Amino acid sequence: MTFSDIHTPVLLERCVELLAPALTRPGAVLVDATEGMGGHSEALLERFDGVRLIGLDRDTDALHIAGQRLARFGDRVTLVHTVYDGIAAALAGAGVERADGILFDLGVSSLQLDEADRGFAYAQDAPLDMRMDQTAGTTAADIVATYGEGDLRRIFERYGEEKLAGRYARAIIAARATAPITRSGQLVDILIAATPAAVQREGRGHPAKRVFQALRIEVNAELAVLERALPAAMDALRVGGRIVVMSYQSLEDRLVKRVFADAAASTAPAGLPVELPEHAPRFRLVVKGAELATDEEKAQNPRATPVRLRAAERVREAA
Repeated sequence: MTFSDIHTPVLLERCVELLAPALTRPGAVLVDATEGMGGHSEALLERFDGVRLIGLDRDTDALHIAGQRLARFGDRVTLVHTVYDGIAAALAGAGVERADGILFDLGVSSLQLDEADRGFAYAQDAPLDMRMDQTAGTTAADIVATYGEGDLRRIFERYGEEKLAGRYARAIIAARATAPITRSGQLVDILIAATPAAVQREGRGHPAKRVFQALRIEVNAELAVLERALPAAMDALRVGGRIVVMSYQSLEDRLVKRVFADAAASTAPAGLPVELPEHAPRFRLVVKGAELATDEEKAQNPRATPVRLRAAERVREAA
């Protein structure tokens, strides 16, 4: 079995197409901020033989697999164990001043979903972990065991956009008073039992889906990290460099949309008759709105179904 048999990169050809204009420069530097199992990186290294890759990931299992997959590219590849808001430090550590292309493929990875014992998937019973970096940090079981009702409700509402957040928070508090909730299967049973039959008949999807998303985001501080990482990544791009971001849920996509829109907007005060150079946009949007996967790609790779892709190009240095 080859790596391509176990991992199908989302929107691979579109990512290559969008990053291509920035990667033709001799010695171009590509940052894969979410290295995962290395599928996007492998394709880009193959097609642009002058590119150097700096791949970041907080998941040591993913870095191990990517290291094997990309070993044939030798010293063109530098892999760094870090969260992607550490992009500036990773570049400095690799002796690189600026990047030409940066790719973010956000959310939980195929590896994390497919390994049952990581606890990401509500369809499989496993320890309630959900850490992308299993070497450190708070687990989902810790959160379920220690957060008060108000905090549980807050994260379910904010990160899961869950309408039954309060009901689910109360159910968890009641259940943990009887026995510790340490496994995903236990939590799923609690959530199903707390879901009114009428809601289950509405076909809103699995009762655990939004709660598991919220717990995962809280465990890994995903939105806070992304809010720091995007500006840092855009600051690291040279003029003519491009950034491509793929999001899989609306909270991420709204954040990406806002950061890109701000960077592509003029900062000239209202009423100024002429836009001065220092007020000109620093970026231009390469993609209009958010691009979706085609029906063909969704059929071939179901994990592409919710993807929203946005891309931007740096057009000038900061004033």
